[in-house]
Amino acid sequence: MSEVLEKHDLLVPSSLEWAWFETGRGGLGIHSRLDLGTRLLEDPALADALRACRPTSYPQAEIGGILVLGSGAWFDADRKRHGEHRLAELMVAPDETDLWIELSVHHDVWGQCDFRGEPHPAIHANNAPRLALALQELAQVLGAEAEPGEPTYYGRAEGYRLQAADLVDGRGPDLTDAMLG
Repeated sequence: MSEVLEKHDLLVPSSLEWAWFETGRGGLGIHSRLDLGTRLLEDPALADALRACRPTSYPQAEIGGILVLGSGAWFDADRKRHGEHRLAELMVAPDETDLWIELSVHHDVWGQCDFRGEPHPAIHANNAPRLALALQELAQVLGAEAEPGEPTYYGRAEGYRLQAADLVDGRGPDLTDAMLG
C-alpha cells in the first residue's frame, strides 16, 4: 500500500505511530512512535523494532492500529510542487478476524473549492486525479473495493473522489471557522 501511495507522491513514510492495548482490558493510553530513518517498511526486522517499544509495565500489551506518517506533495495551479507533512495518512489496524485499512487525506486540494469556498479548478485538476488513481490501485492491490468513510465537516468521499461541494453564487462553503483550533 505504501508503495502505491509513494508512487503517486501522496505519502512517503517517515515514521510509524501506534497505541498499545491488552486483550480484555482495552487501550492502555500509551502510544509509541518509531522514526523510520533509512529503514524500509518491508524490512523484516521492523516488526521486532515495534515490539521492542512495548511498555515494560505491560508485558502482555499488543500493538493496536499502526499509523503510517510522512510527507506527500500537492501541485498548485501552475503545477508547482509543494511538499506537505501529513498530506495523507495510512492506518492499518487489526480487528477480531482481519485487518482494516484507512486512508485519510488532509488538504483542500482534493476538492473543487478551497476551504474558503473559492473554486480552484486548476488545483483540483492537478491533484484529485492522482488521488483517484491511487485509490483505484489500492483496491487492486487489496483485492477489495474501498468503502467510503464517514463524512466530515470538510467533505464526503464519493467513489474515488471527494463529493462536489454545493455552490451558491459560484462559491462553495466557507470551512475556515473549523480551522481555528
